[in-house]
Amino acid sequence: MKEKWMVAARKADFNAIGKACGVSPILARLAVNRGMRTIGEVHKYLYGGLEDLHDPRQMKDLEKAADILLEQLDQGEKICIAADFDADGIFSGYSLWKAIRRLGGSAYVVTPDRIREGYGLNENMTVEAYKNGAGCILTCDNGIAALEAVESAKRLGLTVVVTDHHEPIYEEDASGTRHYRFPAADAVVDPKQPDCMYPFKGLCGAGVAYKLIQILFERRHIPEKELYDLLPYTAIATVADVMDLTDENRILVKYGLYRLRQTDNMGLKAMLRRCNLEDKYITANHIAFILGPCFNAAGRLTSAQMALQLLMTDDAEEAAQLAADLAALNDSRKEMTAIGYEQAAEKIETERLYEQPVMMMTLEDCHESLAGIIAGRIKERYHRPVIVCVPVENGLMKGSGRSIETYNMYDGLNACREYLERFGGHAAAAGITFRRGYFDKIRQRLIRQCGLGEADFTPVVHIDIAMPIRCVTESLIQELDFLEPMGKGNESPLFAEKNLRLTKGVILGKNRNALKMKATGEGGISLDALYFGDIEAFEECIREHFGQEALNGFYDGKDGNIRLSMTYYPSINEFRGVRTLQIIIQNYMYTPA
Repeated sequence: MKEKWMVAARKADFNAIGKACGVSPILARLAVNRGMRTIGEVHKYLYGGLEDLHDPRQMKDLEKAADILLEQLDQGEKICIAADFDADGIFSGYSLWKAIRRLGGSAYVVTPDRIREGYGLNENMTVEAYKNGAGCILTCDNGIAALEAVESAKRLGLTVVVTDHHEPIYEEDASGTRHYRFPAADAVVDPKQPDCMYPFKGLCGAGVAYKLIQILFERRHIPEKELYDLLPYTAIATVADVMDLTDENRILVKYGLYRLRQTDNMGLKAMLRRCNLEDKYITANHIAFILGPCFNAAGRLTSAQMALQLLMTDDAEEAAQLAADLAALNDSRKEMTAIGYEQAAEKIETERLYEQPVMMMTLEDCHESLAGIIAGRIKERYHRPVIVCVPVENGLMKGSGRSIETYNMYDGLNACREYLERFGGHAAAAGITFRRGYFDKIRQRLIRQCGLGEADFTPVVHIDIAMPIRCVTESLIQELDFLEPMGKGNESPLFAEKNLRLTKGVILGKNRNALKMKATGEGGISLDALYFGDIEAFEECIREHFGQEALNGFYDGKDGNIRLSMTYYPSINEFRGVRTLQIIIQNYMYTPA
């Protein structure tokens, strides 16, 4: 795919910032590239602690919600915690359950059935809460769009507290003015409410729950340490829900990962052991690609209650079995996703859907819980907004969408509300339910109103520094740890050098999915380089610009004067006690000398 490379051009006195913060000018530049403007902001970015978190009292209705919940507890009311079925819902629900029990209250967690009920609080759940003797429903990671369900709960005489982080429902009039609609709950806590003054809008559901628990614990004089013991659950949810690792999310995840290594939660320890993470230095990437998907798999393929049971158990044998079951579910999910993705890719090529600015498509035999994952992979491959739809019962379809930076998918779908039974989400991702007969109308309106042009479909590669590989040192690599946690919104730093000479190619791995080569740059400095992308496309690039003979020589150890510009991330390879510098290739491009 054609890419546009852009080197960050932010200006600052990197030497002065680095000296003031005790880091190199390179690290100072990386912090500035991530939006830090002053020495104070860079210092907080690098060294920020729990004392730098925002005051929860700034969040609309949060103190009101705490008052209501404490009153419910004092009256001996049972609290039904209505959570979502993904990792964010699981961990926010568990955190609130644990906190209420610590406060001496009675609580239980329910989640909707993904297939039968779909996302969020519904009327069936409110009726069941009433029958189970609950006096209060407390939502987490959902509820802001549950207008009818909240009305149902209020008719039954239940107290309702909503905590959420999704976009509230709105309708736009002819002048473009938005008219918001909110659930008629006793308190609505969601930083995305337009009149909420909370300074950071990027918390996940568990982050909002953590803020509520902070006030609850303060009111009842529970030691701060017990609040911090909940940080691992907030950290996992934040990363697994693909929230931006900026502002206080960085702090919550940083300290949550630290405490995760010392967790005493029996189920979480069993899951770490099952994923071979028990004795490792755990990073956000481990959560995003290993641990988080296991918890998400429960709600996708069976029930989120399995994951909640894992977190709640005190029995080591049960924890080990549940962890094994979740890992096996995730393996099944991977296999099913691979099949669905191949079917989607074939459909896109056959029907030339890649020519559409918004790609909306159906997969007849796909498990509905996998539509979002498949949409995400398609979006990455074609760099277009994608909505993957699957048929469900009663003539309905469910769709899951993923978007690119320049297209707000929530706004696009909001313009199609008249055709939708349900929808929710945010700019980057959304879910919809609609009558099958409306498929073409929705797709046509999305395409007609998207406002996207050719430039939007060209991925932009943001390079931090054009830096020769001769500048890569072990001390620099160690210093890059200051940037952790890295992930969405705080990506790993990206360096680049033009016209690296490539030799000694060898394909590695059981699945032959890694290409190792020698890269020689400015000053004749050579480092091992690894590439984990599409090796066939890499070979085609060499063949196109240097010829088949040069490609053959590349693998035969001959120097064919192959030169490609590359972006890279530096790392250290440790093998049998020997540490060597290497670079991980992220992108490549032929640039004529």
